[in-house]
Amino acid sequence: MPSDPTILAFDTSAAHCAAALLCGGRIVAQRYEEMAKGQGERLMGLLEQVLTDHGAIWADLDAIAVGTGPGNFTGIRIAVSAARGLSLGLGVPALGVSGFEILHAAHGRPGEARHLIALPCRDGYYLQELRDGRHHGAPCIAAKADPLRPTPLLDDPATTTVLGENAGDIAYLVEQAQSRPTAWRDAALPDIEVAGWLAQVAAQRLGGSEPRPAPVYVRAPDAAPPRDAPPLILP
Repeated sequence: MPSDPTILAFDTSAAHCAAALLCGGRIVAQRYEEMAKGQGERLMGLLEQVLTDHGAIWADLDAIAVGTGPGNFTGIRIAVSAARGLSLGLGVPALGVSGFEILHAAHGRPGEARHLIALPCRDGYYLQELRDGRHHGAPCIAAKADPLRPTPLLDDPATTTVLGENAGDIAYLVEQAQSRPTAWRDAALPDIEVAGWLAQVAAQRLGGSEPRPAPVYVRAPDAAPPRDAPPLILP
């Protein structure tokens, strides 16, 4: 694997279709389009455009990087499926990076080994504890109606920094529940910058033992399963 790999990164976990190309240790091309739906039809064309913007072709890629959520259920599924398919077709590794890890890469500071990352969702916050930038335990939702749910994530809040939007509110709740001071720092990442940071995180992890990209859903999908029994498959 080259020391300065060429990585194509993309994310469709929110109301957008975003992609970036990292080459020589820097972002050399990126595109971002807002869209509430239609990412499945648009994604491959957008990736082609990003490659063309830098005069690159698919064979130049050393790896694929994909945003794994949390966020829009269908959007995450589209991106992860595309990453796995491209990985298989091109014979290059695919790396999944969550939104928690992307925010940490953009706003974490040296000396902060442990974080509680808070990402906004429609009824509260997605929460995930990170240690050295990697997931520790499972994510959960701190609902507005039940804001003290995040406290079980932290076994030593005195050494953990809460990072994200309205981080002070989450830190205050932790302090009230566990009677310990909790550091915090408000931080947000514009959607237009997500793909670039995604590519940089993937570059740092490339060459290690990474699992296949898998969606980080946190919540159950909004779509309800059908009530009718499935059809009988005849032999």
